[in-house]
Amino acid sequence: MHGTPAWAPGFSHPTYANPQAPKGGRLTQGVLGTFDSLNPLIVKGLPAQNIRGYIIESLLARGYDEPFTLYGLLARSVETNPTRSYVAFELNPAARFSDGRAVTAQDVIFSWQLLRDRGRPNHRLYYSKVKSVTADGRMVRFDLTGADDRELPLILGLMPVLARHAIDSEKFEDTSFEPPLGSGPYTVTEVKPGDSVTFRRDPDYWGRDLPINRGLWNFDEIRFDYYRDGNTHLEAFKKGLYDVRTELDPNRWQAAYDFPAARQGKVVKETFPYGLPKGMLGYVFNTRRPLFADIRVREALLTLFDFEWINHNFFFDLYRRTGSYFDGSELSARGVPASDAERKLLAPFPDAVRADVMEGRWSPAKSDGSGRDRTLRRRALALFEEAGYVLKGTQLVARDGGQPFRFEFMAMTREQERVALAYANQLKRVGVTMQVRSIDATQFERRRIAFDFDMMEYRWEQSLSPGNEQSFYWGSEAASQDGSRNYMGVKSKAIDAMIGALLAATEREDFVAAVRALDRVLMSGFYVIPLYHLPGQWIARWTAIRHPSQTSLFGYLPETWWRGDSK
Repeated sequence: MHGTPAWAPGFSHPTYANPQAPKGGRLTQGVLGTFDSLNPLIVKGLPAQNIRGYIIESLLARGYDEPFTLYGLLARSVETNPTRSYVAFELNPAARFSDGRAVTAQDVIFSWQLLRDRGRPNHRLYYSKVKSVTADGRMVRFDLTGADDRELPLILGLMPVLARHAIDSEKFEDTSFEPPLGSGPYTVTEVKPGDSVTFRRDPDYWGRDLPINRGLWNFDEIRFDYYRDGNTHLEAFKKGLYDVRTELDPNRWQAAYDFPAARQGKVVKETFPYGLPKGMLGYVFNTRRPLFADIRVREALLTLFDFEWINHNFFFDLYRRTGSYFDGSELSARGVPASDAERKLLAPFPDAVRADVMEGRWSPAKSDGSGRDRTLRRRALALFEEAGYVLKGTQLVARDGGQPFRFEFMAMTREQERVALAYANQLKRVGVTMQVRSIDATQFERRRIAFDFDMMEYRWEQSLSPGNEQSFYWGSEAASQDGSRNYMGVKSKAIDAMIGALLAATEREDFVAAVRALDRVLMSGFYVIPLYHLPGQWIARWTAIRHPSQTSLFGYLPETWWRGDSK
C-alpha cells in the first residue's frame, strides 16, 4: 500500500513461519456458534469459518509482518502505474483448482462479475469501481473508474477467485452445504450441518512450494467443531475435544484454567503480542442530542468513568485503558507529540486539537481506584458548571430552567448492563441520572442504525492500513446516513480533511502523520468514553500443538502451527 515490500524478490519463506515445520496430524478447532452454509461470499446464511484462504484463494496473499502488503499467490506478477488507475495480474501457469483444471483469466473475470452483481455488499461496492476488465492469455487487466482510491488494486488482489465451470450463477446467492471447489491447500471432505466441517490437505496442492506458503498449511486434517453455548465450549476444551482456544474473558482467563490437564502441563496459557490497533471500545455520545452537544459535558462524563475501580473489581486488573482510536500501534497519537507533518495538516484548523493532545500529554483521567475519587469529581463538576449545570441538593440541573441532567444508556448484553450500572452509580454521586435500559438484539440493532439512542457501547475495529471506511466511521456525510457507523454524529471539517489526507498519501510516513492527526482530532472531541482492551491475544493450547518462535505483526496465525506428536 505504501513504500517498498519488506520481502525482496526471491524471499524464502514468511518471517513468522517455520519452513522446517513437520507436516501431518489433525488440528481440531472449537468454534462458538453454528453455520448453515459453506458460502462465505453471500449475504444469506451463517457461513462456516475459514473457507476463504484454506479452500478458496485470491490473486495475491497478505504478508502478515507488514500493515498492508501483498505477495504473489494465484498471480505471479502485478503491474500498475503511479496513480493506480489500473492494475494487471499475470496468473501463475501452475495454478490449479483441486479438480486439476487450470485457473484461467476467464475464471478471474467470472469471479469479479459474479461478486460485483451477487456478492456481499462490500464486494459489490468495491468491484463496481472497475470500469472495464480485459484478458490476454494469462494476463487480466482491471481499468478503474478514476476515483481517487489507491487501495482498490490491493482489494482486487484479495478478490476470491472461483471456478467458473463449477458454479451455477443463478443459484450462487442460495445457501448450500455443497463443498466449494477451490484452488487452496485444503478441500472440504466432511460436513455435519451446524455441527462440524472437516478440511483435508490436498496432496496435489499446486502452491505448496511458493515462498508465501512455506511453513504454512502443516496439518493433514483440520476439523472445526461448533458449540452453541459458551460454557459447553470451555468444558469441551478442558476435556481435550479441541486443541486451541482463544480467550476474551478476563474472569475466565484468571480462574477457569485450573483443571487437571493444565496442572499437569498438558495445557499451557500464552499471551501473544501483536501490533494491530486494539480498536476503540467506548460509550458513544449521540451528539445529535442537545444534552451532549457541549464538549464540556462530554469531557465531564468521561472524567467520571472510574476505570481503575471497575478493572480491579470486575476484571482482576487485566484490562488496559484505551485512550486512542488506534491504541497500541504506530498509528496512535497517544503519548506522542505531534510531528511537523501533523502540525502542517492541522494548521488550517487551529481549534480542532487541544494543546495537551497536540503535545502528547493527554490520557483519560486516572482515579485513585476507590470508586469515590473526590479530585475527579470536583474536576467534573467544574466542567458541568462551565456548561451551565449546577448541583441542586443531590441532583445536577440546568442553571436556566432547572431541568435534571438525565439520559438513557442502551444495553444489549448482561456484561454491558453490569459495567453500565457500575458507571451509573458513579454518576449518581454527582447528581447525574443514567438509566440503563436493556433491550433485545433486534431492537438494539434497529435503534442503533437509526441513531435512536442517547448513549450506547460500541467497538470500532481498526487495521494498520485504515482507508475509505474512515469516512463511514467519522465523515460528515455519514453523520446523517442511517446505517453508517458515525454513531456519535460528528461533523468536522478537520476530520474530513484528515481522512482525505490519509487516502491521498503515497508514502508511509505521510500516511502515519495523517492518521495520527485524525486520531488527535477525534480524541480532542470527546465523542466517546474510551473503555479498555486486552494486553495481547490470550491463547490456551494443548501442548501437542506447536507454533513458530516469532509472532506476526497481526498476532498468532493458526496456519503456521503444527502438531508435535503422531496424533
